[in-house]
Amino acid sequence: MAHSLSAKKRIRQNIKNRARNRARKVQVKDQIKGFTAALTGGDFAKAETELRQVARRLDKVATKGTIHKNTAARKRSRLARRLNAARAAKAGAGTTAAKA
Repeated sequence: MAHSLSAKKRIRQNIKNRARNRARKVQVKDQIKGFTAALTGGDFAKAETELRQVARRLDKVATKGTIHKNTAARKRSRLARRLNAARAAKAGAGTTAAKA
């Protein structure tokens, strides 16, 4: 247990900051789930708008220091690759069906 005033204040600050950071991370996870749902549903227009929103949220969270900026960049990149791969797979499936 902390005895000095500054240590007690630091404990209070840590509790608040932890709650704030956890809330921000949950928001990011929820938006990523929305993007994934749109992507698996095959709605690429909705997935693209979701990706833009996720990217904005990741950038904001990284700016606040909750996650590192490179972590945010990596997540953005992986989500964009998933969208592009799904589009390519859909386009590839369409062309092979047309050839057959």
